Amino acid sequence: MAHEILDGSSMQRALTRITYEIIEQNKGVDNLVFVGIKTRGVYLAKRLAKRLNQLEDVEVPVAALDISLYRDDRHAPDNHQEPTVKTDQLNIDITDKHVILVDDVLFTGRTVRAALDALMDLGRPKRISLAVLVDRGHRELPIRPDFVGKNIPTAMNETVHVAVEEYDGHEDVTIEHN
Repeated sequence: MAHEILDGSSMQRALTRITYEIIEQNKGVDNLVFVGIKTRGVYLAKRLAKRLNQLEDVEVPVAALDISLYRDDRHAPDNHQEPTVKTDQLNIDITDKHVILVDDVLFTGRTVRAALDALMDLGRPKRISLAVLVDRGHRELPIRPDFVGKNIPTAMNETVHVAVEEYDGHEDVTIEHN
């Protein structure tokens, strides 16, 4: 049975807080690009860009990143073949930009590592920051988010689900004991 951790309103407040932190830490919004990790990270990135537009009256580009080719847990490594990157992957230039990588849940860090590999194949950003709605701990790699909506300590046998209206038809963050 799933237990609700955040409702839709709490999610919106967390994203607004992240937006303010991005403005403050970046000392403005120049040269920013949001890159959402598919699937739900893309919707969260779009929301952050929209909120930034409301606060600072600036359009920050948003791109979607598909990391499936870079996952080390879904493909056997083949050192003789380079992964192919879809050229339509990012519809924006990230070279010399401050990329804010956006994902829904940070767990082991492996998804973020795959996203960093994909980004570096697509350009050379000046800086990359990580924004996540939920940080649940249990890192296997030395990856730390720069912006966190909510820290939720979890057990290894629990699963955190993020639902967004645009994709799931409802909005909440739940935790489920497996």
